[in-house]
Amino acid sequence: MMSMNLVQLFAVTPDGPLPLPVPASARHIHDLFDSLPVGVYTALATFDHNKFLLLDDHLARLENSLFLIGWDYRLDRIALRRALHEVVSAYPLSNSRLRLDVLARPASQFKTESRLLIALSPFYPIPESLYLDGVVVGTTRQLSRSEPLVKKAEFVLQRRACLEADTNLYECLMLDEDGYLLEGTTSNFYAVRDGVLWTAGHGVLEGIARRLVLQVAADLGLSLHMDPVHIDEISHIEEAALSSSSRAIIPIIQIDDQTIGDGRPGPITHRLLHAYQDVVARVIRPACEEQ
Repeated sequence: MMSMNLVQLFAVTPDGPLPLPVPASARHIHDLFDSLPVGVYTALATFDHNKFLLLDDHLARLENSLFLIGWDYRLDRIALRRALHEVVSAYPLSNSRLRLDVLARPASQFKTESRLLIALSPFYPIPESLYLDGVVVGTTRQLSRSEPLVKKAEFVLQRRACLEADTNLYECLMLDEDGYLLEGTTSNFYAVRDGVLWTAGHGVLEGIARRLVLQVAADLGLSLHMDPVHIDEISHIEEAALSSSSRAIIPIIQIDDQTIGDGRPGPITHRLLHAYQDVVARVIRPACEEQ
């Protein structure tokens, strides 16, 4: 029987998902990996209990990360999909937050040769107030991705200090050496200036939600500029937002000490959010379609 703990860890094996022991102190999926060999990962959440948003895209990005760092590891998508369907379907809450990791070497302390782990923890709906009122974010020059296209697990440890330094911030935006706003530590970043949507075209993680945002923006006929906004230009932007696959699109009303626009979420952000949510409702699918 699978443990009914709300924080769970599994090794993906040829015989299916193998439950692994979870420390009593673990409150979040990231807590489970502090003592494990670091690797590459992807993080996502479920919808309607056992459905996923663009799961193939998540798996493709995981495989691309493995390729870019030169690891000789082949992801068994069929076994992984079956394991995902089993563990999320049995999860006791309506939705779960997941992290998939390919470790640098097997988690030998658990007496398994598997390098592929699935971690789950509760996922609760984002408060509606964040979408209606927006969030406050900060900027940092102390944090960057050395290989932006590789989703490295070690980055999870590096980014903690940024958000822990100021608990009033919802997110930290990373600046490049020239002062351009690239992305958040857990999200992609967008700005609206003169009715044009701006977002960094390179030097950032290829977020799964970002792909959907760009598709939705094109469908809406919005003008798109694939370049980052400079920190000195914040006072000139009318709207700002962040995106991630578990949070959709959240408006930003303040960056550091500078108010964005009139301090309220703007119309373009709202149009993007509503269109994005409509697409999500249509495309979410179980990990195993035949189930």
